[in-house]
Amino acid sequence: MPHSVSLINTLAAGLGLALLLGFLAVRLRLPALVGYLLAGVIIGPFTPGFVADAGIAAQLAEIGVMLLMFGVGLHFSLDDLLAVRKIAVPGALVQIAVATVLGGALATWWGWNLGAALVFGLSLSVASTVVLLRALESLGILDSFTGRIAVGWLVVEDLAMVLVLVLMPPLANALVGVDPGQRTEPIWQTLGLTLLQVGGFVALMLVVGRRLFPWVLWQVTRTGSRELFTLCVVAAAVGIAFSAAALFGVSFALGAFFAGMVMRESEFSHRAAQESLPLRDAFAVLFFVSVGMLFNPMVLVERPLQVLAVVMVIVVGKSVAACALVLLFRYPLGTALTVSASLAQIGEFSFILASLGGRLGLLPVEGQSLLLAAGLISIATNPLWFSLISPIQRWLHAHSSFARGLEARDDPLAELPMSTAAKYLSKQVVLVGYGRVGRRIAATLSAHDIPFVVAEQNRELVEKLRAEGMAAVWGDAAEPGVLIQAHIARARVLVVATADAINVRQMIEAARTLNPGIETVIRSHNEDEARLLSQEVSATVLLGEHELAQAMARAVLSHAAGA
Repeated sequence: MPHSVSLINTLAAGLGLALLLGFLAVRLRLPALVGYLLAGVIIGPFTPGFVADAGIAAQLAEIGVMLLMFGVGLHFSLDDLLAVRKIAVPGALVQIAVATVLGGALATWWGWNLGAALVFGLSLSVASTVVLLRALESLGILDSFTGRIAVGWLVVEDLAMVLVLVLMPPLANALVGVDPGQRTEPIWQTLGLTLLQVGGFVALMLVVGRRLFPWVLWQVTRTGSRELFTLCVVAAAVGIAFSAAALFGVSFALGAFFAGMVMRESEFSHRAAQESLPLRDAFAVLFFVSVGMLFNPMVLVERPLQVLAVVMVIVVGKSVAACALVLLFRYPLGTALTVSASLAQIGEFSFILASLGGRLGLLPVEGQSLLLAAGLISIATNPLWFSLISPIQRWLHAHSSFARGLEARDDPLAELPMSTAAKYLSKQVVLVGYGRVGRRIAATLSAHDIPFVVAEQNRELVEKLRAEGMAAVWGDAAEPGVLIQAHIARARVLVVATADAINVRQMIEAARTLNPGIETVIRSHNEDEARLLSQEVSATVLLGEHELAQAMARAVLSHAAGA
């Protein structure tokens, strides 16, 4: 079959079958993701009938990963990554170590050698950023602080896996005692070179990219051509990702992620995200189809107990370790459960590691089959774990004094200091969230000498605000205890400046229970949400687009009157 026809057949079969099975999955109240994976199984080489070109499908899926990570970069600034570094970096590294030990112990129990156990454990330790983003976007918490922790955690995992991929060839020489045809420099030299390459790429993106790419996007925008603008966005995502891999040894996914981060410096970043959205969605579907094509259903029949054991390491072992780590860093139970659900799956890096381990003679064929089976099951069931976060949290609060204690534990940042001035304790404004919107509101309140108390989930940010002399408490404002510490009972106004629309109702209900006469001001992102909130909670709801239109209209009227 000619290559061009093979490409067309793969696209037609993959997208068409994914549409059909995804639709059926949704009608059966299952995630559409299940349908996409089953579509890949059906057109894969292990089931009868039509077999799609696996090589072409894998490349199309890689493009999807690039575009998706580019979109994440457009929304996830370097400041966001630095804001969660104190939990994302140590948390990700410790969780990788725990999962590697668990997976390696399982492989050792089965009689595998040290090299196989190490590769198998590492493959289980890293979660799929693509799967996580799908889940966070569907829940509407991608831009929340909890969402930033989860994404930052997985970005650190991806960075660690880049080093692992480079170190595997020299490790193969040491572990299996054979020359797999790769370079044989000392490990320390290989590690140093990798760090220089990754550091060089990051420095180039931050120093040059942050100035060059926004300027290029502006020049293209000046042409007035929508086609050229879309082409520029896609070319930047794919081109930078490819260049990063070719010149610096960085993965396509990370290259595209940093491309999005530097493109975010442009004032047209929101439009860039919108223009690339249809392509991201289509190619993301192809990613899941390609994963399904790798799955051999017979492994479920031949090795069911081994598959179950691997799934338990992914879903239970990693999740429990991550939950414990987040709680150890004194973050709320809801954040711990969300991060746990985020890590209860494996994805693209796991399959890449397994493939390289097989080529180097480290991982047996049965190990790759077990990883694919467990990966498919964990990806398909991951939306279920996210849907169980709220019920589990409510159940734990109702039946466990320990869980209630986690939300109300003694923490110096969870309550205002005794030295707080009286003006912050009565007739003050309680400001929930200190992000881009919250900072501007705080600046305006300060300019008018109106006292306010900030309630924020980012512990590091609360520490910084306290150091600057601001009144701030740490915690989730959906919990009454946090609002009590902000002295909501005597406050004049509650302002919810966060992007987390899910818990807004809980915040307002808790505030009005403690202070029935309090006024509330909320931000919203779409008209339907704003209308529902204004009807249900009787609050002042401000829609971003509406307020922007009003400001522009006032400017137009001012200029027109002046003329």
